Amino acid sequence: MEKYSAYRDPGTGIQPFLTPVPPLSSSSLGKLIVPFAYALGALRLVLVLAFTLIHVLLVDGLCLLFWPIPPLHRLVTGILTALTTRAILFICGFFWIPVEVVTRQRGRGAKPPTAWRPRAGDIIVSNWVSWVELLWLAFRFDPIFVCPVAHALPVPSTPKVASPIAHTPGRRTGTGSAAAREAAPRVPLTGFRTASLLEMVGLTGTVLPAATANDKARSLEDIRKMTDRPLVVFPECTTSNGRGLLRFADVFGRASAPKGCSVFVMCVRCDPPTTFTPTPTLSIPLSTLSPLAHVFKLCATLIPPAVSIRLLSTAELPSTGTFIASEVLGAPAPAGTSALGTDAQLTEVCATLIAQIGKMKRVGLGWEDKVAFLDFYHSKRR
Repeated sequence: MEKYSAYRDPGTGIQPFLTPVPPLSSSSLGKLIVPFAYALGALRLVLVLAFTLIHVLLVDGLCLLFWPIPPLHRLVTGILTALTTRAILFICGFFWIPVEVVTRQRGRGAKPPTAWRPRAGDIIVSNWVSWVELLWLAFRFDPIFVCPVAHALPVPSTPKVASPIAHTPGRRTGTGSAAAREAAPRVPLTGFRTASLLEMVGLTGTVLPAATANDKARSLEDIRKMTDRPLVVFPECTTSNGRGLLRFADVFGRASAPKGCSVFVMCVRCDPPTTFTPTPTLSIPLSTLSPLAHVFKLCATLIPPAVSIRLLSTAELPSTGTFIASEVLGAPAPAGTSALGTDAQLTEVCATLIAQIGKMKRVGLGWEDKVAFLDFYHSKRR
């Protein structure tokens, strides 16, 4: 859509915010199965809501009885969370999500990939494209999700055309309407707060909310020391459409790597949509009931969408003693991401590793640009 071309990354030509659409098709089969697909979607959605209610009643309600005994509470909540989230994924059509443990090293000296075993206080860093990986993370690791907090959201402004660049791998229209805007300036983070699984699902597609008087922003280290489960951090601070990795917020501050914990790195990849399969990514909230509308779209498909998870081998994590950051940061960062400098080395290392294991391109647009994009998007649809 040319009216959104100002939010195309000038360095790569990628538009990371718009919902991917399938190629045009004149197949009549798709029209014939619409009534059946809608009926199936409605039935599946009812089951999803039923298991969501069961999750709330059991995990957030009944399990409070075990709160005085923390190990027992964690064990019971972990089992119930795994059962309910896996059931929801199965109902939505994700019968199996492929998981691959990858290694960056090649050749004879390469160590075999080792499986993940995050412990309490460890940190999982990932890109964010949908609510699907939230349920998968809850099913596999029962973690605590951490939301970055900013004092105030950036004020959307009129797009400013970026300086011409010599090479644009993206599409050229010849009309001038595809000129990209300059990346929005960074907004510093003031801290973090924990969020429940259901709250994170509700935030999918939106940007992180501005801090309120009720928010008690804490440092990531303070949260890590007080938790009895692994933490999950999404440095993009919002979802993308999976076509590129957004500019990371400086979630780790001046820390090179937290002491006494492991920093795990993972990447989520989604196949492009087809005529019969919608995209599992959710970069734009579809309605006030989002993500229920998106859940219904996935439930109403006969061919399950493809989502895969790639985990960096534990032998190559940035928190290991043998990790050499200069080997990862040897290549210059893309435009708009190099301002991190040495003070945010761990953030930059995680972004580079995720892009490498996921074979994704990094873009210079961040969550601050998503604020302006959503404002522009909703103004065009009024």
